[in-house]
Amino acid sequence: MTDLVAGSIDAKRVAVASQWQLMWWAFRRHHLAMLGLVVVVILYVIAAVPGFFAINDPSRQNARAAFHPPQQVHWIDTAEDGSWRFSPYLHPYRLVRNPQTLAAEYQEDRTRKVGLTLFGRGYTYSVLGLFETDIHLFASSDPRQPLYLLGADRLGRCVWSRIMQGAQISLSVGLVGVILSLSIGVVLGGVSGYYGGKADFVIQRVIEFILSLPTIPIWLALAAALPQDWPAVTQYFMITLILSLTGWAQLARVVRGRFLSLRTEEFVTAARLDGASEARIIFRHMLPSFMSHIIASITLAIPAMILAETSLSFLGLGLQPPTISWGVLLREAQNIRSIATAPWLFAPGVAVVVAVMALNFLGDGLRDAADPYNK
Repeated sequence: MTDLVAGSIDAKRVAVASQWQLMWWAFRRHHLAMLGLVVVVILYVIAAVPGFFAINDPSRQNARAAFHPPQQVHWIDTAEDGSWRFSPYLHPYRLVRNPQTLAAEYQEDRTRKVGLTLFGRGYTYSVLGLFETDIHLFASSDPRQPLYLLGADRLGRCVWSRIMQGAQISLSVGLVGVILSLSIGVVLGGVSGYYGGKADFVIQRVIEFILSLPTIPIWLALAAALPQDWPAVTQYFMITLILSLTGWAQLARVVRGRFLSLRTEEFVTAARLDGASEARIIFRHMLPSFMSHIIASITLAIPAMILAETSLSFLGLGLQPPTISWGVLLREAQNIRSIATAPWLFAPGVAVVVAVMALNFLGDGLRDAADPYNK
């Protein structure tokens, strides 16, 4: 605990600090965890209102912009008299015919400029289903000239806007899936470890059976069994349920082990003799004592859920178009032409890597901070 408070926090403050204050002080000293927290907050803000961060309608197709390359943003606008000012703009592209190969190619038109407007107006979208607006973080100053910051796919749809929209599905699958698997794991693991006997025997055999199953084939089999004509919302719910039902067993085993070791501890015996109910003993005394294990399991499970959904959707057995998720977007990069001519279609994979790394950094910091007395 001395290392925790070294320098900036004196001993008197530590003596009267609550458990949450000690956790925050320990977490704040973990620089990678703080960076992960910032990135995760930004990602979930994007997931909450993806339309605000998108530039173009993510579902709008433009046949004349198929495989449009990413556009470079110029931040300083220089006037003819040599003066300059901060004014972001882009040069639009035009299709030209290569005189040697006769192939259609995109060429930057430096004679034209399209301004990048902050808090500009674009397509209309819904904010959390409460109201509609057309205000965007960035927008084109010319509504007739769409912007492609990360290029376009084979149907001329904006990759940047689709990544923003896909964050809503991919990140919420991890969050909802972990909540479901956490609930199942804590309840069954707690019952198994606290009561023991026949309940423990049955639950442990079920856990051993689930853990013995090969994860990826089971995901593929269950996802392939879903009817392809189901609505997008139903597909989303079922994929989340599948990931949750196969992800709770390991957490349940951890919870059971901790309950077995804690149920004979003196503070649990004292609470029982004091007349505390079993629910109070479990949720007020036992669960908080190994909160660090639960936090570590949660934060490691969210990236696993995101990767699982991405893998299933990439293989065509998860979410299906027109639903937009990072895994669905990566399906556009499955052929040789995409790899050779449109490498920017791998951008959703970069988003997955950033999200998983940020969540892992955050989880590592939370795991260490959840038990500040061991510092």
